[in-house]
Amino acid sequence: MPDLLHTLHVDLASSAEDRSYPIDIGRGLIGDAATCQRLIAGRGVVLVTDDQVGPLYSGALKTALGDCAQLTEVVLPAGEHHKDMGAIQHILDAALADRHERRSVFIALGGGVVGDMTGFAAACFLRGADFIQVPTTLLAQVDSSVGGKTGVNHPMGKNLIGAFHQPLQVLIDLDTLSSLPEREFTAGLAEVIKYGLIRDAEFFGWLINNVEALKAREPDALALAIARSCAIKAAVVAADERESGVRAHLNFGHTFGHAIERIQGYGDWLHGEAVAAGMVMATRLSALQGALNPEVVEQLIGFNKAVGLPVSPPANVTPEALLAAMASDKKVAAGKVRYILLTQLGEAVVTESVTEGDIAGVIDA
Repeated sequence: MPDLLHTLHVDLASSAEDRSYPIDIGRGLIGDAATCQRLIAGRGVVLVTDDQVGPLYSGALKTALGDCAQLTEVVLPAGEHHKDMGAIQHILDAALADRHERRSVFIALGGGVVGDMTGFAAACFLRGADFIQVPTTLLAQVDSSVGGKTGVNHPMGKNLIGAFHQPLQVLIDLDTLSSLPEREFTAGLAEVIKYGLIRDAEFFGWLINNVEALKAREPDALALAIARSCAIKAAVVAADERESGVRAHLNFGHTFGHAIERIQGYGDWLHGEAVAAGMVMATRLSALQGALNPEVVEQLIGFNKAVGLPVSPPANVTPEALLAAMASDKKVAAGKVRYILLTQLGEAVVTESVTEGDIAGVIDA
């Protein structure tokens, strides 16, 4: 029997339309026919997964979907290095070949890479089809599945081609975390602690105090951490859907992290690992500028070390290489790199007042 633990809402209602949607968090949701059939309501389905997740969960999901009007399954090769326009073309070719209509629903079954690409393909298909997020990694469950950012990478940078396209629903089945490799699970914890750093000092403290329970994947601790992370993300997205203001704070550590990924080559370091190192650099920079208590830096480093996340960039990442990579980041405005720093624990700010010397200092610290 399915066990629904939390239901949250991303509130995007406006005078013109209501694009709000729920986030369901529980166990046994992927295989629950009542849940899945309610989501598709007799429409055609384009199910997109990858060759690692598909063998584990697509069978149960397809059974739960029952006799939908039409079902097309697209299985992509797993990995960040496959997140490109070729994969989008593959998804669209399959949907068009099977003569899906605009009312068909795309379902993303997998991690953040699958979710980003499925959402972008849905946004492009016949100028916009609905899609549902079924994230199977911790990182996707607490971050990329919520908020409508979709897209692919480009040799010039990460996620430079994409669209804002909100899902109809986010379905988080905690049972999928039991099959998640240790490295991928750990990478997801980077996005979890980010929410405490930028938005909720009390949550940050709870994470620091419950690090062993999280490492052990204790069900109650995981459910609480995921629910609180999603609630914070939902509130930020509702306030600033297209990142014209406060949503930029969600990129804390990402300016550094995306640069690390580009220098290393996408897929060498996991996204969460690069962000983890980037957040340490950003907290150090915040402390060096006198805004943040240095104790927070040490607490973050301690958390990262406890769970197995990096606390510094790879040895080949020089200040010069980092600055060059950050110059093409999509968060650049008017030719200037924007950094997200902390004014205090739980409060973030966007700034451009960072020098090359500052960057060198946090790399070498």
